[in-house]
Amino acid sequence: MPKKAVIFDLDGVIVDTAKYHYLAWKKLANQLGFDFTPDQNERLKGVSRVKSLEILLEIGGVSLSESEKERYMIEKNENYLSYITKMDENDILPNIKSLIQHLKKQGVLIALGSASKNAKQILDTLKITFYFDAVVDGNEVSAAKPDPEVFLLAAKLLKRNPDECIVVEDAAAGIEAANTAKMLSIGIGKKEILNEAAFVLESTSLLTNEFMDKLIGN
Repeated sequence: MPKKAVIFDLDGVIVDTAKYHYLAWKKLANQLGFDFTPDQNERLKGVSRVKSLEILLEIGGVSLSESEKERYMIEKNENYLSYITKMDENDILPNIKSLIQHLKKQGVLIALGSASKNAKQILDTLKITFYFDAVVDGNEVSAAKPDPEVFLLAAKLLKRNPDECIVVEDAAAGIEAANTAKMLSIGIGKKEILNEAAFVLESTSLLTNEFMDKLIGN
């Protein structure tokens, strides 16, 4: 069956906001008295803000009350927002904007499926919101990836069956969610991490129009 929709993750696929998440979490970890490395940050990819904080506290061996957790999550997000408000179209990852434009010309529907609660703000900052036929972010779903809710809701909003959708993801949790939803999964990143994806590309520079045309069935 020809694929009629493409659902993009945000962080690490459309824009590299992962580095800003890392800086904000690292700042919080340092406040709590421990360091937080890029390798440890890999565990936070594709998971919710609440789960990310739990992992961070586990790494640091720190216990907090629920009210403290809430306060630190707000603080972390404020730090993160201070970074991403400085972004512009130059922060869009290689090939992504031209690919989205190409897909639109082909009549392929496009959605965003992200755990980020700041996704809409980021799309607005990058001036690409109008390309998306549907945007599903952390404000619309109750279950984080690897639960497939975010992708299934995106397909529903696009009025497409799951088997008509392609998902582009950079996190193992996102690939698992796409596979559970019975969608074709493309992983952006390391094969050893994203080995459950149908296709794995080292970077978005390899996510070409020609590659996607073959998958879509054009």
